[in-house]
Amino acid sequence: MPAVTFDTLKFVETLKEAGVPETQAKAFSTAVRESHEAADVATKGDIADLRHEMKEMETGLRHEIKELELRIDTRFGQIDARFEKVHGEMLLLRWMLGLLVAGVASLVLKAFFGV
Repeated sequence: MPAVTFDTLKFVETLKEAGVPETQAKAFSTAVRESHEAADVATKGDIADLRHEMKEMETGLRHEIKELELRIDTRFGQIDARFEKVHGEMLLLRWMLGLLVAGVASLVLKAFFGV
């Protein structure tokens, strides 16, 4: 992060104009400058950069979500097609089983009753 700018000369002059002795004004100025150097403060530029990075991340995430939705929709379409095929096969097996049971029943009736 860039350092916060601080005009020490202007600060000293402002204090001197307010009646603070020059040595004290210089000491205050040095203390304030050092505290600014030690502080890790975000500037407006830092915040703007962070917002820009977050917007880029958001755009990327939205794109990835769209891709995942498309992949999921494709997979569900494949699964639906498989279920339709299995459903058709089960319907055919039901009819075949029904015909088989009817055939066996007719053979049993013929064997016992001679019809």
